[in-house]
Amino acid sequence: MNAIINARIYDYVTYIENGYLLYDEKIVEVGDMKNYKNEGYDKVEDFNGDLLIPTFVCAHSHIYSIFARGLALPFNPKNFQDILDQMWWKIDAQLDNKETYYSGIVAGSEFLLNGVTTVIDHHASGEIIGSLNSLRKAFVGPLKMRGIFCFETSDRYDVNKCLKENVNFAKKHPGEGLFGMHASMSISDKTLKRIAKVQNGLPVHVHVAESAMDVENCKEKYGKLIINRFDEAGILVPDSLIVHGVSLSDEELDIIAKRKCYMVVNTTSNMNNAVGLPFVKNYLDHGVPVLVGNDGLNSNMASEYMNVMFSAHLRAESPTALGVGEVGQMIRNAYEYAGRRLGVKLGQFKSGFEADFMRVKYTPFTKMDETNALGHIVFGLFPNFKPSDVYTYGKKRVKDYKIVGKSLQNQVIEARKYSEELWTKVKGGK
Repeated sequence: MNAIINARIYDYVTYIENGYLLYDEKIVEVGDMKNYKNEGYDKVEDFNGDLLIPTFVCAHSHIYSIFARGLALPFNPKNFQDILDQMWWKIDAQLDNKETYYSGIVAGSEFLLNGVTTVIDHHASGEIIGSLNSLRKAFVGPLKMRGIFCFETSDRYDVNKCLKENVNFAKKHPGEGLFGMHASMSISDKTLKRIAKVQNGLPVHVHVAESAMDVENCKEKYGKLIINRFDEAGILVPDSLIVHGVSLSDEELDIIAKRKCYMVVNTTSNMNNAVGLPFVKNYLDHGVPVLVGNDGLNSNMASEYMNVMFSAHLRAESPTALGVGEVGQMIRNAYEYAGRRLGVKLGQFKSGFEADFMRVKYTPFTKMDETNALGHIVFGLFPNFKPSDVYTYGKKRVKDYKIVGKSLQNQVIEARKYSEELWTKVKGGK
């Protein structure tokens, strides 16, 4: 058993000014230093007042998008559909399972460096069968992270393979799979019925109303709102992830709340794509629990939480529309959701919880206690967030701001070869 001593300990519920933590793969004990007993532990680390907090969960990502960084394509989008056509659908259509694996290695390494150790991914690739296992192999193998995966079923792919990949992966890895769907605008009624037939209670993970185009498409083709369409098909089971929701109606939010689904906002990506801002205050007013993702854009969840809060003020035209308390609740929601799906306990410093945590160097120059710790985190820590050490399963995966393990470091370097191969295919080469 190992010990961490002289740490400021905070888990978005409880704050200890000067505490200790005993752990192996799971947390064994936490308390104030005045109660600490040195009993010959395997390893003792003195944090010297540094902050000890749980690692983050990213509730919606596109891991493969890491290989788009630096790729130059003809790109002159006039709307959101053009962004998909001119970039993302060109890239994901060319991905094979080897490239998918290495995208997981690279993206996962960046997540670790930013204190993110659990990721809920929404995958798409030209090679469908086995793609989710390729991602999982990267995450639970050399990265030693946690993940929940799905393949985004779409009529632009072989639907039979999409259905098979989602169903078979979820059966093989209980709790680690969701049923992936791209969006209403790329899923016909025929495909929607097929999804409902094989879903078998598996929550869906789907983009909804990311742009107004998705909403208008549904109205024109089916004469109804997106959530109404999905609900009538019977696919909105509890724990389903409704992603983006920029252009949702109050009626749809009531259905989402009734079906016990979650909204996953991706504010930074929405701003980048110029599709609008999620109305987070309205989601909460309708009783819809909110999670936060990165939509594959960056790996820093601290900045995502800041952008959610600040943009919520702008969207509601109120500086009090979303406070640090609501931000803390979103962080706790992510721990609760991911932990329940994976069958583990995440996000608190209590006996039996997973030893997934990080060390962050932060010296408060104003008083920090249980009444204002969250404010310090959001306004003091998040703007310059960078953990020095990151742990999963009680083992250090990042040490002094660097990835631990020569083999993993070499795989990150090796990934460049596969990204270049992908770029050649995307550009039409051999």
